[in-house]
Amino acid sequence: MVILLASLSGTLMSQVEQAPYTVLESHGSIEVREYAPMIVAEVEVRGERMKALNQGFRLIAGYIFGNNLSAKKVAMTAPVTQEAGEKLAMTAPVTQLGAEDTWTVRFVMPREYTLETLPQPKNNAVRLLAVPARRAVVIRFSGSNTDKNLATHRDELLAYVAEHHLAVVGAPASAFYNPPWTLPFLRRNEIMLELR
Repeated sequence: MVILLASLSGTLMSQVEQAPYTVLESHGSIEVREYAPMIVAEVEVRGERMKALNQGFRLIAGYIFGNNLSAKKVAMTAPVTQEAGEKLAMTAPVTQLGAEDTWTVRFVMPREYTLETLPQPKNNAVRLLAVPARRAVVIRFSGSNTDKNLATHRDELLAYVAEHHLAVVGAPASAFYNPPWTLPFLRRNEIMLELR
């Protein structure tokens, strides 16, 4: 019974606004997508990948749950994304971008907001910025966000990119759509690369 409730709540909790995109091509679990322009809230954190993701998530969650100058709540969106390497303008309500042990964690803001209408963060570590429209190649998979699972699917995506001679910008970003209590086989994860 507990497993059933956990899986249902994970599925239900995943039914939040998602970063808007259009699928241009589909090849099994790999898609070429066009993402609409969006606004993101981001923070930079240092440390090991999972600790940095958790810390960044908490800082931005504080902002959307009312730690802003208007004390206004902003709806949660999906996915959470994480990226190692040089900083990119990748999509996601939460993005994590990194160079060595520095990571940028991002949440995509709901579409109803503009930079002018979003409440201003109280915490100076939280920044709001506009991300332009862009195209990305993405692989979708389930399971936990372990380093091994991410590396397996990242390598599959990179092989696809090489085989199809696609020009990409920057490092792969990982996207996570579900709460941590969601059973691994029900989770939606993605690795994405921005196309030039």
